[in-house]
Amino acid sequence: MQPLVENDIVSSLGNAHPGELEQLSLPVRFFLTEWAPLDAFAWRDPRIPSRGYLVTELEGAPAGVVLRASDRTGSHHRAAICNLCHTQQPGDQVELFSARRAGVAGERGDSVGTYICADLACQETVRLGRPPAPSEVQPSAQELERIEGLARRTRAFVADVLGVR
Repeated sequence: MQPLVENDIVSSLGNAHPGELEQLSLPVRFFLTEWAPLDAFAWRDPRIPSRGYLVTELEGAPAGVVLRASDRTGSHHRAAICNLCHTQQPGDQVELFSARRAGVAGERGDSVGTYICADLACQETVRLGRPPAPSEVQPSAQELERIEGLARRTRAFVADVLGVR
């Protein structure tokens, strides 16, 4: 992912209302992010916990969506799977997020929902593989497949919300 600044983030959020853009809070880690290995950047708003943001690249340009977390969380006694990173976790660590569709569809109230890691840390989760052996400098084929799968599913979700085909 290309390095982003705050204006890139704000202008990329294609389903945001002006009021949501005024309330946007970036996490502290935004200013320390190493962008090169990432395929997307996501975070929960520190001031509005029910709101999240997901920014990726579509056709070489930043594209992002505003997310809203559901009020209910799952049970920690049951397992759940994130639809983006395909990581199985306790049910209370995966939440239903919805995103209002961009444009006229969103004005009508249309939205798209999916189950995502509650902390929106999918980028980090898929990169938390086993420690490499001293002779390994490249991630394994399985790790690369997980990373590419996350990137593909994230781009597809954002494109669906924004109405990009």
